[in-house]
Amino acid sequence: MSQQNRPVRGDHPYEQKITSTDEHEERAGRSLITTDHDVIRQWAAERQARPAKVPGTEHDGRAGVLRFDFPGYGGGDLEEISWDDWFRTFDERGLNFIYQEHRKDGNQSNFFRLENPDREDA
Repeated sequence: MSQQNRPVRGDHPYEQKITSTDEHEERAGRSLITTDHDVIRQWAAERQARPAKVPGTEHDGRAGVLRFDFPGYGGGDLEEISWDDWFRTFDERGLNFIYQEHRKDGNQSNFFRLENPDREDA
């Protein structure tokens, strides 16, 4: 069962919640947060980023540390995985995708991080 539309978990007073590909940042440099698969896929496609994992971090039959492999950024230590595997791990771990569309100067941003709202040190 797809969890594509599961709600963002945790307290996020400073991030703008995005729930569809029709929504965008209120202003350049704004931190955004989503769990929507289409939003994440679109963000990655706009940057030609491919879903990836850090090899050797697998746990309980799923990818461990999730990343994106951006062209020209030396992702040689990453292993490309399918979107299905990437999202299965993302959803099973209940992660939030925190990201930017643009930096404050208006240029495209590659910033993202994956947040586990259940972790005490997050």
